[in-house]
Amino acid sequence: MQNSPFRRRLAAAAALALTVGVTPTMAAAAEPVPTRVSPQQGGADAAERYAEQTLQSMTLEDKVGQLFILFAYGQTPTTDDPRNTALYGESNAAGIIEEYEPGGFILFSARDNITDPVQVATLTNGLQDAAADAGAGIPLLISTDQEQGIVTRIGAPATLFPGSMALGAGGSEKDTRKAAAITGEELLAMGIQQNNAPVADVNVNPDNPVIGVRSFSSDPGLVSRLTAASVQGYQDDAGIVATAKHFPGHGDTATDSHTGLPVITHTLEEWQRIDAPPFQAAIDAGVDSIMTAHIVVPALDDSGDPATLSEEIVTGQLREALGFDGVIVTDGLEMAGVRQKYGDGEVAVRALEAGVDQLLLPAAPQVAYQAIDDALESGRLTEERIDESVRRILIMKYGQGVIDDANVDVTKVMNTVGKRSHLRAAEKITDATTTLVRNENDALPLSVDGRTVLVTGFGETTGRTLAAQFDARGAHATAMATGTAPSAAQIEQAVTAAEDSDVTVVLTNNVSATSTQRQLVEALDATDTQLVVVGVRNPYDINRFPGVDEYVATYSYATPAMVSLAKVITGEIDPVGTLPVDIRSADDPSQILYPLGHGLTW
Repeated sequence: MQNSPFRRRLAAAAALALTVGVTPTMAAAAEPVPTRVSPQQGGADAAERYAEQTLQSMTLEDKVGQLFILFAYGQTPTTDDPRNTALYGESNAAGIIEEYEPGGFILFSARDNITDPVQVATLTNGLQDAAADAGAGIPLLISTDQEQGIVTRIGAPATLFPGSMALGAGGSEKDTRKAAAITGEELLAMGIQQNNAPVADVNVNPDNPVIGVRSFSSDPGLVSRLTAASVQGYQDDAGIVATAKHFPGHGDTATDSHTGLPVITHTLEEWQRIDAPPFQAAIDAGVDSIMTAHIVVPALDDSGDPATLSEEIVTGQLREALGFDGVIVTDGLEMAGVRQKYGDGEVAVRALEAGVDQLLLPAAPQVAYQAIDDALESGRLTEERIDESVRRILIMKYGQGVIDDANVDVTKVMNTVGKRSHLRAAEKITDATTTLVRNENDALPLSVDGRTVLVTGFGETTGRTLAAQFDARGAHATAMATGTAPSAAQIEQAVTAAEDSDVTVVLTNNVSATSTQRQLVEALDATDTQLVVVGVRNPYDINRFPGVDEYVATYSYATPAMVSLAKVITGEIDPVGTLPVDIRSADDPSQILYPLGHGLTW
């Protein structure tokens, strides 16, 4: 691998730097590695000394590698997978790290990285061992997206929370900070030093397909307060890097940037009033990293380029206007929103030119590396520019502590992950989020002891979990999942079961104007069963069937939310959550059916 085309080209770029006025790179073999400044000494000065000394010993190749956050398929560093070979020309994570020398690695459950906490810890240790043997030997910053709620990469036995909008319904900065601290502590025990959270977007568009309940609220003030609390929980309490996302604000779009390029039509004044405050709050709280969005915001940059590639937005707004001097990371460069206008190599170069420091998940890694190589060779990018980003990355790694201690004790992982005190805290926090939106004739709470209960609608696992909770309270409960697009036959089957049940709980998930979930709810409402409708994702579903008598919002379909839901329905706890968003009429959006702050109790 030492003679790969990538390595040869970077060596040539370093040689060319001598002729174009770029500071020459010192070869690692030609100079002794400077004495490292121990992270135990702490402080910004120590971090800066470490970064400067390390930069002096790094080759240009080493520096370019630090800009990238990569991933690999497989549950161990040596798991061979043809998908890795197709993407990188290397079959496993260890080979990818040796060849590309990335500064970071990201883990996904959907990419076969995660089975259980011990396996994750073993994997991260192996990745760090591979990094120690590659290039400059600088530890990786290993990350994931453990937002909680609908974006949860590591499930039980890790401690689970219902997500950001649920925390917004709880409205407690203390609870939000505690949830982040527990999540961060467990991630760190597994060898994950960075969480791509919190979401600082203000979800002012009910039709937003990509943010929704990932946002704390539609109120910029509430989002700002809880974003800051979350950053403090991750960084000050747990000691991991937090990443506020998605700058300059992804909350008002009906397009998913994974599949298209959203355009945010806020004016500058609206952006300053709605979208910017949570990011400013994160910066004021000391956030280490901020992630850019693949969105077009004409009021900030009328070029049509997505924010990730916009110098006006990344440098002009985030660096200069908001004063952020930490690490800026792109959202995934494999997403369609950033790939529509330029090729995968050009995207990487333009992101760096815009002021970004880290390039997350390039769609074509070899192409991206080569494009940066070419830009260095031509003088379009300079080594000084690369140094700016690498310096920030090294300072962040030093501050997190990964430089001093990259590996974790696998035998102690389960002493932290999912421990009893964490689970108790999660239950208490979740209990404060469930929101009773409508309760005609005070039908709730109700007893289920000795009664037949049907749980239908969204989610096989979710339905079974809730039914088990009713069974534990003396009910005879049945779960009958119909999904998010129930067929006529499924609706008929559910209605038949409801007619033989004392109580029916129907779970809905993002009901659109054309969704057959509407027909399911209407058909169940026409029976004689006691019907309780529960929105288990976005709380807006009630505007599609405003005539139902009982409606509860949980903001999540994960187990903790279902446990709290059962306790609310049966009266074990009072519903104390309040809506963190306005629920508007589907027919007339100017009409607010249930305002932000609304919530019933007994």
